[in-house]
Amino acid sequence: MTTDDTKRYAWVGKSIPKVDAAAKVRGKAIYTDDISLPGLVYAKIKGSTVPHGRIVKIDTHKAEALPGVLAVIVGDPTTMKPYSVNNYLPTEQALASGKVRYYGEGVAAVAALDEKTAERAVSLIEVEYEALPFVLDPREAMEPGKPLLHDFAERNINYKGEQDFGDVDKAFAESHLVMENHYYCSYVSHAFLEPQSVVADYDTVKGHLTVHTCIQLPHYFHQTLSRALELPMERIRVIVPTVGGGFGGKTEATPASLVACILSRKLGKPVKITYDREEVFQQNKGRHPAYMRMKMGFDPEGRITACDFDNTLDGGAHSSWGFVTLWFSAALTQLPYKLPNVRFRGRRIFTNKPTTGAQRCLGGVQVRMSMESLLDEAAQKLGIHPFHIRMVNAVETGHQTQAVFDVRHSELKRCIETVVAKSGFCEKYGKLPFGRGIGLACGHYSTGGAYLLYKSNRPHSTANIRVDTEAGTTVFVGATDIGQGSTTVLTQMVAEVLGLDLAEIHIVCQDTTLAPMDNGTYDSRVTYGAGHAVKRAAIDARDKLFGIAAIKLDVNPEQLECAGGFIYATYSPKKRIAFREAVHQYLSTVGPLFGTGSYTPPQPSGDYQGKLIGPTPAFGFTAQVAEIEVDVETGKLKIIKYWEAGDCGKAINPMSVEGQVEGGISMGLGQALFEEMKMSKEGKMENPNFHDYRIPTTMDMPEIDATIVESFDPTAPFGNKEVGEGPVGPVIPAILNAIYDAVGVRITEVPVTPERILRALGKLDQPSKNKL
Repeated sequence: MTTDDTKRYAWVGKSIPKVDAAAKVRGKAIYTDDISLPGLVYAKIKGSTVPHGRIVKIDTHKAEALPGVLAVIVGDPTTMKPYSVNNYLPTEQALASGKVRYYGEGVAAVAALDEKTAERAVSLIEVEYEALPFVLDPREAMEPGKPLLHDFAERNINYKGEQDFGDVDKAFAESHLVMENHYYCSYVSHAFLEPQSVVADYDTVKGHLTVHTCIQLPHYFHQTLSRALELPMERIRVIVPTVGGGFGGKTEATPASLVACILSRKLGKPVKITYDREEVFQQNKGRHPAYMRMKMGFDPEGRITACDFDNTLDGGAHSSWGFVTLWFSAALTQLPYKLPNVRFRGRRIFTNKPTTGAQRCLGGVQVRMSMESLLDEAAQKLGIHPFHIRMVNAVETGHQTQAVFDVRHSELKRCIETVVAKSGFCEKYGKLPFGRGIGLACGHYSTGGAYLLYKSNRPHSTANIRVDTEAGTTVFVGATDIGQGSTTVLTQMVAEVLGLDLAEIHIVCQDTTLAPMDNGTYDSRVTYGAGHAVKRAAIDARDKLFGIAAIKLDVNPEQLECAGGFIYATYSPKKRIAFREAVHQYLSTVGPLFGTGSYTPPQPSGDYQGKLIGPTPAFGFTAQVAEIEVDVETGKLKIIKYWEAGDCGKAINPMSVEGQVEGGISMGLGQALFEEMKMSKEGKMENPNFHDYRIPTTMDMPEIDATIVESFDPTAPFGNKEVGEGPVGPVIPAILNAIYDAVGVRITEVPVTPERILRALGKLDQPSKNKL
């Protein structure tokens, strides 16, 4: 199918509540911390009290002597192997051994009969450190003579990369206008409500390990456990209960998950560890702070002639998603505009801070902030409207970037036109009263990325469907629902193919023993990738059933369709058989009815560094407008109204799409206005709680007008594309551009605190510390 035919759809395109909504609002949903197994014991971890230091001595005698304590463990390089989510330069251990690299890094752990005893025992552990010099700023960390966090990382460089497409220097020399500026993007947390939690249960008889935990990528977590614990994967089962938010922060193993497994294997008992909120912040692996330089060239009409992007990422203490984040920041520079000449220089630096990793719109928030801000600066210099400069550069269907990313479908221009018309942007820009302004920004994100975190030719998503008269239709798929509603949309897809009611579809997921492999919930890939797999599995089962139904109805199988619980002949709908009856006939004559499907995205081409990061079968697009008000006396900023228009292809569930857009905008507003993890001069996080680390509440949210720019991507299972991550990226620059329109100053650092606004207005003298 290459075009949309909404008349055919019974379930796709319909707004329905999430299938797990009732359980959540009634308190029936089971989260990891709700799990209580027979013989369950509790564990706590002792965190470092210095940001960088050698471990001289750990005295655990007092903890071991405390009644109720069952086991105490410390870091051991012989039994605790380094790990990372993608196994590139693994540096993190369950518990640090030899030395610690950030304040709060675990050095010892206690298992006890109850949580309070475990906490008390941890407080009794005495650790002696030889304090080492530490670095908190990645620019300083690269200077000669600065302390190294890891011996292999010269100048503390974790990863570095370069890309060159076209002749950038020549393009700049021939450009009508060249613009350049520096930007700083802050250190933020995902702020998910559910703390990371794990229950590990080792069976000493069978030698099998079962782990219940809130994880986005059970398949990769499965692999991490196998490598770190030296246990075959077939002897490990990962079960993911309801997940209370992820946003990228639950894509990899936490030290606690490995500690729980080690203690469970040692004791032969199930062990639970649930982080408190301070531990969540220390282990959050949130968004990379970025120090960026963006340089762009333009012709007289505002067309981009060249782009040169330099990015220094603060990686914190360990590798985590650093490799991927670095190259995503390069890849996401290539769109959503046509760039004939592109240069990237980037590096990820180790610092003595909690590790940074994957967060919603991974690598894109930083790029969008700098590119969209500089576009507005260029438009002003050229005397071109910000709307026009985006329209002349916006990519269209069929575009191929210099990095050979194929844009198979794009409605970006329609998004821009829609949001500009609905907001009255052209009528308001430059014409509102002083202190009031309006800003425009665009964004995109990949859908169903082509990158597998290890070398393999296996499918990225697999689904199996069992159809019988006892359980109905059961879908087995490894995709993880972290609150975004993937289970709901996959149910809608299967119901659409088989012509059944949603209540007749059961999905078994988030269990590595029961469900087949899926690459996981990241890179906006589930609805697209797992959607392909479940749709193909449903078609496989349906086609097998059509063979039996065709004999019963005396027609050709190609003439059959499913709808409303019946299989019928398209040319003669009165020739029909109940779906359930056809299943009974199949089971009686052929045997068990199964369908299977899988999906592997098109693989990237091109011989250049970082080529595996960025190519994707589809891209979602978004355009956004913010109208704001600035109090020039206090520096306080208020969002008056926010508009968004998004190209997500066919919206499988429009209500869920709107929720994702509003959630993405909320996350972007938080980072734009007040979210920032602050470090003291001593290397300790100053605000690891929801009192001091402020996130948007309903009192902070403006009215949001979100529009689905209905379209159809022919590469997708039902024409759908991403919507969960793209809307985060343009929020910061839309607000920054609105500030300039309101008061005539350019803000290049976030969060946009009142102090930063007053400083830009010349009312405060403190210089910025974040300029490159």
